[in-house]
Amino acid sequence: MNEFDDLVLACFLKKQSRLFPEKVAETLDEAEAFLEESMAMVVNTVDEVWEYFEEEGLDLNGLTKDELLEAEEVFAVGDGRYLIVQG
Repeated sequence: MNEFDDLVLACFLKKQSRLFPEKVAETLDEAEAFLEESMAMVVNTVDEVWEYFEEEGLDLNGLTKDELLEAEEVFAVGDGRYLIVQG
């Protein structure tokens, strides 16, 4: 199970509207519970984001890493890590 630190949780709270039409969490505790339930994942590099989507069976042909990072499921935490949340 992932451990979600306060920076990851704050990132999700701030950016959740890009993935969901309404807020799914309002507090850090709610964000943590939601991310745990949705089996969200924190990765350390762009390459790990790429590997995650490859393993999920996404066709990445013709897609650049920058384009992948623009996917609504990918949240840049701000410290080089990425939060991946399946909507």
